[in-house]
Amino acid sequence: MIFFDTSAVYALADRADPNYATARERFSRILRSGDRLLTHNYVLAESFALLQHRLGLSSAVAFARSARAFEIEWIAEETHAVAVLRWSGGKRTLSFVDHMSFVVMERRGIEEAFAFDPDFETAGFRLYRGV
Repeated sequence: MIFFDTSAVYALADRADPNYATARERFSRILRSGDRLLTHNYVLAESFALLQHRLGLSSAVAFARSARAFEIEWIAEETHAVAVLRWSGGKRTLSFVDHMSFVVMERRGIEEAFAFDPDFETAGFRLYRGV
């Protein structure tokens, strides 16, 4: 299983993004490999907001409709509380959603993320490169 981050969602959606071609190639590899993608509802909310703000409502809605193809972890109160503790005592540059992603990945035993955010590597995870 591979974690699916907002940075990859956005790169797939915006042809002007510098990671667009790489994101498309890696996404195709994931689909061909049969690996499953997991994200959580906070990444969905973050992605909807980012897509709507930068690319328009239709882009955000298109992603919302396609998100059914991925496994989605719906964050429980206990998991939220763990992420809040890490976020409140962590580095100021790391977003709350990133902290939540790391908690989810650790709890699910996921070591690899489809992402373009180097904070995943800093936190000890691998970025999916498709090799």
